[in-house]
Formats: sequence, C-alpha cells, structure tokens
Amino acid sequence: MNEEFIAERLLQLRQTKGASARDMSLSIGQNPNYINHIENRKMLPSMRAFFYICEYLNITPLNFFDVGSSQPEQLNDVMENLKKLDEKSLSYIAGIVKELACK
Repeated sequence: MNEEFIAERLLQLRQTKGASARDMSLSIGQNPNYINHIENRKMLPSMRAFFYICEYLNITPLNFFDVGSSQPEQLNDVMENLKKLDEKSLSYIAGIVKELACK
C-alpha cells in the first residue's frame, strides 16, 4: 500500500458514487480541496478522516482496500441485509449466488 493506491482507489470509489471532490471534502468536514489533494498525491488522510471518507462512501475500511470489488457500496448493503436472514433463507441465497457466479 502506498500513496498511489490510496489516491487511485479514492478516485475510483468517489467517481463510482458520482460525487465531486469538492462536495465530498465539505461533507466530511474538510476544506474544499482536501479530497483533491489526496487524489493528487499531495497528502494522505488522517486515520479519523479515512473513517469519515469510508462513512461518506457507505463502505467499510475493508471494502476500501478490497480492489476485487468494483461496487463496494452495493456489496456492503447486500452484506448488511444478509446478516438479517435466518439460516434457511441464507442457504437459498448462497445457492443462487453460486449459480449466478458460475455463468
């Protein structure tokens, strides 16, 4: 992990969400150029700011670093709903997902 990864991943996730760097910066309580500075590799976010970034993107820190997921916000929402299912329902969903993944 390095500054380049953080910058590129943040850019990808922000664009997927359809948010501007300025709006995102202001929404997490930072100056208007904050996200732009991170994406341009001029700085790294503090740990606190990183958690605010994840919260804004509606993802977990794990989702941020999981480059295998192109839609981490949707995946996070699905996971939260799966946790609410009983064992039988979860088993059905697991079978459906397995079948779809093989296509």
